Amino acid sequence: MLEAVLLAGFGGQGILSTGMLLSYAGMEEGLHVSWIPSYGPEMRGGTANCAVTVSDAPISSPLVTEPTTLIAMNLPSLEKYETSVRPGGLILYNASLIYRLPERQDARVLGVKANEVAESIGNIRVAANVMLGAFIEVSQAISLKSALEALTKVLPPHRHKLIPANQKALQEGARIAREAGLVNSVNH
Repeated sequence: MLEAVLLAGFGGQGILSTGMLLSYAGMEEGLHVSWIPSYGPEMRGGTANCAVTVSDAPISSPLVTEPTTLIAMNLPSLEKYETSVRPGGLILYNASLIYRLPERQDARVLGVKANEVAESIGNIRVAANVMLGAFIEVSQAISLKSALEALTKVLPPHRHKLIPANQKALQEGARIAREAGLVNSVNH
């Protein structure tokens, strides 16, 4: 199993911490992981992305140039990275901010209204974890349980009060993916 995930959006959407959460959860399961953050100099509001590789074998390069999965949180990210997804890959997009379908015909696609779900939970800042929950359910790369447990390692102690909202975000994203019917259809 090899999942090369590119999470992309703008600063302040939780892209980097969500990527870190995926990495920690993979480590909890004894998998090989890499996490490479990238963000513009303006931070909040600027571009932010991170590449996460999760594998049951050693990772030869942490660079993700052809992701198996793209998690796009905004339209500029979808437009920039959609063509880089491997044929047969997965494109998860934030349907709250992206109003067009991805154009790829050779990739599986799932739109998740992550912002609306996060707002219903009571914290817009958990939208990226809604997307991560959907990814986990579709890919089965790690267990949802590992992601839920890794929250205590990713969030600093002064942010532990946000753990319940993040747990709910992961669970809701997984539920949405399950209901969409893409679960267990990943073949990389």
